[in-house]
Amino acid sequence: MLLTQSEEDYIKAIYRIFERTGTLVSTNSISDQMKTTPASVTDMIQRLHEKGIVHYEKYKGVSLKQNGNSIATQLIRRNRLWKVFLVEKLNFTWDELQETSDILEHVQSEKMIDELEKYLSFPKYDPLGDPIPDKSGKFVLRSRFPLSEVNMNTKVNVVGLLNQSPPFLKYLDSQKIELGTKITILERFEFDKSLKILSNESVESNISLDIARNILVRFQS
Repeated sequence: MLLTQSEEDYIKAIYRIFERTGTLVSTNSISDQMKTTPASVTDMIQRLHEKGIVHYEKYKGVSLKQNGNSIATQLIRRNRLWKVFLVEKLNFTWDELQETSDILEHVQSEKMIDELEKYLSFPKYDPLGDPIPDKSGKFVLRSRFPLSEVNMNTKVNVVGLLNQSPPFLKYLDSQKIELGTKITILERFEFDKSLKILSNESVESNISLDIARNILVRFQS
């Protein structure tokens, strides 16, 4: 099925919103995600419905059909493989990834993506900690939770991020926080719920509650 880049972007947006909410996706939430008008979203949903990609219930929301899910997971697969390539081979920083990987995900050569995956030694996760789907759309989930929920003096490792906007990634980079960083919460400040943390057993810093909520961690093994 031939799809435009815009149609693919909407399919991926619906998938990602449903991934977060687990409910029918509203046109307003798609509008917010795509930074466009609700009227434009409605027009696109109608196009995708006519192509048999989405199921739409008026006044309730939209969901992807099986073929829509397959399209979305392959877009995500390509996007995350390219992110690995950009970081490992071209030395891109976190905050430089989004724009370029969002363009490259629309390259639909299956052979190229298969060879790219092989060249990268079949990575399971991208540089931001998100799982990379295989050719069939399956991926490996690992247990992770927000840093804000960690008890005092518990040692954890950074394994992912909820907020993946370039400004947030640039901030974390300035704080030397990356995947694999070892963190211990030293203190919680009652006034604003901010945290004092120890990174890699050597660097102390203060972070806001909002930042802590967007850093995903798991217990150190």
